[in-house]
Amino acid sequence: MGIHRHVRPVAVVAALALLSGCMSTGTTPASDPAADTAGTPDSSSDVALDAPLLPPSLFPGEANRFDAWRCSPANQNLVTAFGDETLKLWSLHGAWQLPQAVVASGARYQNGEISFWNRGKKAQVETPRGQLQCHLAHKRDARTREDHPGVMFFAHGNEPGWTLKLDNHDPVLELDTNAASGDDSTATRQYMMSVMDNDAGRVVLENADAARFFRVRIEAGACFDDMSGRPHPARVTVSIDGEQYSGCGEGIAP
Repeated sequence: MGIHRHVRPVAVVAALALLSGCMSTGTTPASDPAADTAGTPDSSSDVALDAPLLPPSLFPGEANRFDAWRCSPANQNLVTAFGDETLKLWSLHGAWQLPQAVVASGARYQNGEISFWNRGKKAQVETPRGQLQCHLAHKRDARTREDHPGVMFFAHGNEPGWTLKLDNHDPVLELDTNAASGDDSTATRQYMMSVMDNDAGRVVLENADAARFFRVRIEAGACFDDMSGRPHPARVTVSIDGEQYSGCGEGIAP
């Protein structure tokens, strides 16, 4: 595989017309961080600032695992996280939370006219525009605070390998744009939140330092590691020093 400076996450081959737009996620599980608005840090102030809370659609909620589904006839990929009585569903275009519904066999989850019917390694997704027949392609455990202490959100990408960590307590991020080398190239930077769209699960973080401006864009939506195929609930793009790094990420629940 050739090495490319600009990396795009492998998400979906075609646009997911059946699940376009974002629906309300409904009641936020107790384990999910959630937020309505966030203030802008003033780097000249001595007042202690807390890290802004992120949208719940970036987190697995009650689930401890993410599943990747390959679907037809539209050749679509979806990501799910199963809770005790709810299902979180991510497509290329956004995220939904579906309460469990009564069904004779398997497990069925429904929010309005969108439903997900799971029967073992197969699933059927119904929308007002049609049906998708899906099969389980990959699964992985969600990240935990035990494995990543003090980290609220973790993202990564490949070729070149990079990692991003958002601190759980302060509006500070750690960015390593040379993670694959094994060298200690991590930079710690304070950020401000310039965009917070809780319903859409979209966040933009940046700094006000013109000498080395950076921007981090996080969006809820199905994302797949372009080397392993592992599923994640968020797409992440980092812009810094004239370079752009793209990959996948997830919120880490306490």
